[in-house]
Amino acid sequence: MSQHLHDIQAYCDSVTSGARPACKWERLAVQRHLNDLQRQGTKDFPYIFDEKKAQRPINFGQLFPHVKGKWAAKVGKENRIKLEPWQKFNFAMIFGWVNMYTGLRKYRIIYLCVPRKNAKSVKAAIIGLFMLVEDGEFGAEIYCGATSEKQAWEVFRPAQKMAEKQPSFRRTYGVTSHAKRLECDNTGTKPLLDGRKRTADGSRFEPVIGKPGDGASPSCAILDEVHEHQDDTLYDTMLTGMGAREQPLLVGITTAGSNIAGPCYSLQKEVERMLEGEVNEELYGMIYTVDDPEKEWMTDEGILKANPNVGISVDWDFLRARVKDAIRSPRKRSIVMTKHFNIWVTAKNAWLNMLDWSRAADQTLSADDFIGESAKLGIDLSESDDLTAAVKCFRRNIDGLDHYYFFGRYYTTEAKAAEHDHYDGWIREGYLESCDGDHIDTEDVEDHIKADSELYSIAQVFYDPHGAADLALRLQKNHEMEAVKVGQTYSNFSAPMRDFERLLKAGRIHHDGNPCLTWMFGNVVAKETDDGKMMRPVKESRDNKIDGAVAALMSFIAAYTPDDDDGDLDDFILDPIIV
Repeated sequence: MSQHLHDIQAYCDSVTSGARPACKWERLAVQRHLNDLQRQGTKDFPYIFDEKKAQRPINFGQLFPHVKGKWAAKVGKENRIKLEPWQKFNFAMIFGWVNMYTGLRKYRIIYLCVPRKNAKSVKAAIIGLFMLVEDGEFGAEIYCGATSEKQAWEVFRPAQKMAEKQPSFRRTYGVTSHAKRLECDNTGTKPLLDGRKRTADGSRFEPVIGKPGDGASPSCAILDEVHEHQDDTLYDTMLTGMGAREQPLLVGITTAGSNIAGPCYSLQKEVERMLEGEVNEELYGMIYTVDDPEKEWMTDEGILKANPNVGISVDWDFLRARVKDAIRSPRKRSIVMTKHFNIWVTAKNAWLNMLDWSRAADQTLSADDFIGESAKLGIDLSESDDLTAAVKCFRRNIDGLDHYYFFGRYYTTEAKAAEHDHYDGWIREGYLESCDGDHIDTEDVEDHIKADSELYSIAQVFYDPHGAADLALRLQKNHEMEAVKVGQTYSNFSAPMRDFERLLKAGRIHHDGNPCLTWMFGNVVAKETDDGKMMRPVKESRDNKIDGAVAALMSFIAAYTPDDDDGDLDDFILDPIIV
């Protein structure tokens, strides 16, 4: 057994035995490989692990020098890249699993969620360079795609420098380094995989900001920091452009972020479902994070779980110092959690801990379970016809304590749905309702509320006077519901927000898991008075909608009955939102 294969096997053994602290997703990714080895080459699983192909990118990558950091200053072979076992495992999985009949790669879509300073750029650069010259694709097109020029160059610049510092690479493969691309415009000395003479086929590797040009046919697309992508445009463009390639590769390398309505979070959830058993043979994913996002990031074990290269490319003292910063300063906590522990957060100065919100979700809950009961209704209409929300709150006493249950209907327009990929997805899945054209028809909302009033006892409707006044007054006039105006002021929302937060942590807030409402609660920022004693809900940016959360809070204001043992909240410290 070669040293590389020995290292990969030892890595697998250390993860499965628990000798190496690893999060759930890393353990599942390793176990997936081990399970596949047991069934490889069968009728039901026509794939095999080709050990030679698995080792090729590892051998290839270790021929290059480091181009920044302390190793780059060394001379000779001392500055060569040395891949760690966890890195070798990922390379071997991506390139080693092939179809038993065609020999083509099994995996086409790759998702690697790796914290900052764990050699993400080096890994991406090796993949790009390998795909440029060793994949056997004539006229290969390798793109580093990003939303900004700076980000696109984060991957391409190391690859370009690696190529420039290794003249034997350029000579062997006929590669020329141009200002903004690497190109195979010489014949080179190494024959192709099938023995044919290598020709100047124009294969190129270059950074791309936004969409590649017309006629682009990527054989490999590397999307760096996917969490910064606001929509699926770049991802979809790269993927659809790969149709003419035999075994294309779409690679997303990222840290966690704060946009849970974006394509990166959606892709991570797809990877998580796959690792938990949902069949998706073309998808490979690895996520380095912690299992307990509330506490584990403060421990050395958590640092090791989330940072596989700690002690090598990132120092223990550096990460321990960042943890201390986050403990001392809640404002720094979100950055440390996302960038060094791959814990998804929402608004950077967010109000709720979304781990608590997730625990409150119960998808078996239905408003039908509350027919005949009293409900409080909150409505909030967007000023821009973007989102409108009508949320019902029911109160039930369980073992002497009141619990609160939330069910909502959320509306947008066809025009807005066309602008936001996540809106369109929620509409298809039934979580969000679309109104024709570019205007939300409040008569539809009124009709739905009227229908609800025949199922539940709705005596009051609490509304935001900015936008919802006309609808609320119609409900009062036509349906005998008392309309109660609730402006988004400190005096109206401060105490209810603290009570809501406390009850959420106590497990007394319940909802049906609607992702649209989850997103909107995740966007709520608690704006405090100068003395920090009062708060009200605001949004961090125009696109971070909070209408559903505000409607839910208004219904809670109407339904809430204080306990005798509310406790003292003066010392409560707001956590960043955890997803």
